[in-house]
Amino acid sequence: MADLTFNTTAGAVVERELLILFMNTGASSTPVWSAIGKRVEDSSLEYDWGDESKTDIFGHTYTTMKKPVITQTFDPCELDSGDVAQVKIWNMAIKDQDIGAMTNNDLLVVHTYAGTADTAVFAERYSSCMVKPSGLGGSANVGMPIDVTYGGTRAKGTAAVASNGTVTFTAEGSGD
Repeated sequence: MADLTFNTTAGAVVERELLILFMNTGASSTPVWSAIGKRVEDSSLEYDWGDESKTDIFGHTYTTMKKPVITQTFDPCELDSGDVAQVKIWNMAIKDQDIGAMTNNDLLVVHTYAGTADTAVFAERYSSCMVKPSGLGGSANVGMPIDVTYGGTRAKGTAAVASNGTVTFTAEGSGD
């Protein structure tokens, strides 16, 4: 994949709403991408590169890095029956306490600010992610903060976002 440019206006910062996480609430072969983060005011992907620097006996410093462990937190995340991803997470974690399901989620990060606006934006699909609530409750409304750890195979590609919100992911080199 060639270098991409941002499809936003030069001189303007990229708005946070242009970085969206989707959960597959359908089947692996026929994904239905549902956004995570409704009612969440602030969330970011955190990259832990596992970097380490060492200085040898000659005084030369060498640095190593690993592939990043990527995490993300959604808090507050107030319960809403219209939030399909949140209902799926609640059923997996709170109702069923299904550890296997909680650690095997298909997630899609869509960078709608990079690439061709709405039709071919950069996206990365992670095949086996952990999605877990870190709490349940609140003072006025019931919230369910969610922690995500990205895992499994990473597939780069593009996403098309239709005007009705339907997302279609095409993996790099797949041609479909």
